[in-house]
Amino acid sequence: MFYLLLTLFGCLTGVTAVLFGFGGGFVVVPLLYRMLTASHGADDPISQSAMHIAVATSTCVMIVNALIATDKHRRAGNLIRHYLWPLGGFIALGAIIGAIAAVWVSGEVIRYAFIAYLGVTIIDCLLRRGFLTRSEGVIPRRLDRKEISAGGVGIGAIATFLGVGGSVMTVPLLRRCGLSMSQATSMANPLSVPVAVAGTLTYMALAGFSETDLGAWFVGYVDLLAFAVLTLGSLVGIRMATPWIGRIPDRVHAWVYIALLIIVMLGMLLK
Repeated sequence: MFYLLLTLFGCLTGVTAVLFGFGGGFVVVPLLYRMLTASHGADDPISQSAMHIAVATSTCVMIVNALIATDKHRRAGNLIRHYLWPLGGFIALGAIIGAIAAVWVSGEVIRYAFIAYLGVTIIDCLLRRGFLTRSEGVIPRRLDRKEISAGGVGIGAIATFLGVGGSVMTVPLLRRCGLSMSQATSMANPLSVPVAVAGTLTYMALAGFSETDLGAWFVGYVDLLAFAVLTLGSLVGIRMATPWIGRIPDRVHAWVYIALLIIVMLGMLLK
């Protein structure tokens, strides 16, 4: 049952990666956290490290999802280079900082930070102009230097700390630059790659400083079996979602994006 659920939710991560740029974090983190704590006793090292494992495994799954989804959107012509670089480089720098910070705090701190961040993002998307509606005929503006440098480091640090990629910050940011939801979510995938790579490598390396033995199928905090099953499921989901690229009405796309954030936040609130 454990791996069947992982496969089904892996499929969902593929769908959300292609259509919403999530990369898998918003599905994988709550799912693995719940499943690991439910299947292991409170004194078990895996249960005690459940949030760290969930976040680290999420960033690993995100590498595959983000790369494949990026290629799908490249073929569809949705990627705009000047929104990707040098922003992606600053995001990678922030990702290393975020992963280091996450290893040294408790899983409960990460969990509540995850919930708080989702809440703030949902409110921001609902109340600030520019996300739910897009003015027709407006020429998208370029990111300024502060958004690229400070914003990029902040996005990378927060995203890796929570194991959620970066789409929850890059999509609203690019949306308010005047991009359509299809373009903004497309750009979230390549911008999640540096978060995923830097985060995964850092979690693997820094877990060596911990004396906790999680078992033979772990590299650092990354659960290799869960990663493999989730990835196989995500490949199916990506294939299913690809025909829908660019076909969802812009306003509907924006509302569904927010609805998914609300669902994940409620899931994490349930103890």
